[in-house]
Amino acid sequence: MMKCLRIFLPALLLVSALATVLAESAPKDVCETKNGTSCEECLRNVTCLWCIKTKLCVTYPVRTILPPHSLCPLDDARWGLCWMNFQTLIITLSVVGGVLIIALLVCLFCCCKCENFGSKRFEAKMQKQAKKTKTKQEERRAEMNQRHQEIRQKYGLSGPNPYARFS
Repeated sequence: MMKCLRIFLPALLLVSALATVLAESAPKDVCETKNGTSCEECLRNVTCLWCIKTKLCVTYPVRTILPPHSLCPLDDARWGLCWMNFQTLIITLSVVGGVLIIALLVCLFCCCKCENFGSKRFEAKMQKQAKKTKTKQEERRAEMNQRHQEIRQKYGLSGPNPYARFS
C-alpha cells in the first residue's frame, strides 16, 4: 500500500501546486472591463465570475475559494458555464471529485491486494518447486546408497568390519 501511495502523493501535490500558481498569475483588471456585457462575453476568460443579479463581471476571488455572498450569491453566480449556477457547479464537481477519489482508492486497494496475492502465489510456486527438488534429491540419495550396497556385496565388504576388533 505504501508503494502505491508513494506514486500518487507527489503527483497530487504537483497538480495542486500548479493550479495555485496558475490561479494567482492571472491578470486582475481584465474582468472588470467587461461589466455590463453578456455572460458569454464575461466567461470567455476563465478567471472571471458573472453575477446575474448585478450584471457585473468580476475577477474570481481565488483566495477565498468560494465567492463571498457580498460579491454575488452562489445561486446567481456563473463561472465557466452561463447556463449552470455556481452552486450546482460546486455540487456537481464535488460529486465527480468524490467518485474519482473513491475510484482511485479502490484501484489502489485492488492493486496492492492483487500484488500481495501475486506474491503469495509466487511463494506457493516456489515452495512446490523446492518440495519437488527435495523429493528428487532423496530419490537420488536412495539410489546411490543402493548402488553402494551392491558394490559392497560384490566385493565382499558388506559383512562386519574386519578392523573393528583392533579398536
